Amino acid sequence: MKAFRIASVTRMASQLVHLPEVERLSPACIRILGGNPSKFTLQGTNTYLVGTGPNRLLIDTGEGKPSWIDALKRTLDEEKATIESALITHWHPDHTGGIGQLLEHSPKTAVYKYKPSDGQLAISEGQKFEVEGATLTAFHTPGHTDDHIVFVIQEEDALFTGDNVLGQGTAVFEDLGTYLKSIAKMEKLVSGRGYPGHGPVLPQASRTIAEYISHRRQREQQVLEVLQTLTSAGDYDTWTPMGLVKIIYRDVPESLHVPAANGVVQILRKLRDEGKVKELEDEDHWRFIKRSSVC
Repeated sequence: MKAFRIASVTRMASQLVHLPEVERLSPACIRILGGNPSKFTLQGTNTYLVGTGPNRLLIDTGEGKPSWIDALKRTLDEEKATIESALITHWHPDHTGGIGQLLEHSPKTAVYKYKPSDGQLAISEGQKFEVEGATLTAFHTPGHTDDHIVFVIQEEDALFTGDNVLGQGTAVFEDLGTYLKSIAKMEKLVSGRGYPGHGPVLPQASRTIAEYISHRRQREQQVLEVLQTLTSAGDYDTWTPMGLVKIIYRDVPESLHVPAANGVVQILRKLRDEGKVKELEDEDHWRFIKRSSVC
């Protein structure tokens, strides 16, 4: 039987590059960390103050840590600026948790979000937000979440990638098929840098996105080949996601097999929708569909 192996999981926490709490990344972009580092948020959630004049845009608000709002206030004082609008990339708490703090400090700030709630304003596909020194265009890119939005900054030919593409590691997603369509869309938006929701700046966003797409295709092909090989060689014609994980991820600690199985299920769902595998027993068992049996 052909062996399928993957590299051991990266020890991300020990390999994270240091990011300052506040850092100017370009004439029109300052990153302010959310003060919430963890294995899920890396160095912390990135929030971005965008523009060059007295009125600025803010992208995301962290999760509501006191250090974040303090750093934002200091930065605004130094820049002699206020926040005209806050643009939220998606609903996750580590991106929306600081909205209340922001509005306490700046009650007149308009908060925009795709699928808005609680007095927020809607973001639509192609909508533009302009302040001195920066013109942002919004693009709906579901996958990580169904409300996920990214923004192109016209003056830099750069992309605020939200959580669809990270500065280190790979992103998680709700629906793999939708996610792949979205990052393929993102790949064509700019030729310059990427400002991610977590991690350092991406030197060339499109190159990193292409690597993401290649990585996902490799994982998909790996699952398909394992399922096909095992079905053809063994006495069993159906396999559980965890059964596949124990073969594909044999070099990964068992403590990580459950999240790996969730990723395998996402791949299997995509393959099912493409008519390549069949689901049995409410996603508990899956079967490879031979080419000759597909109508």
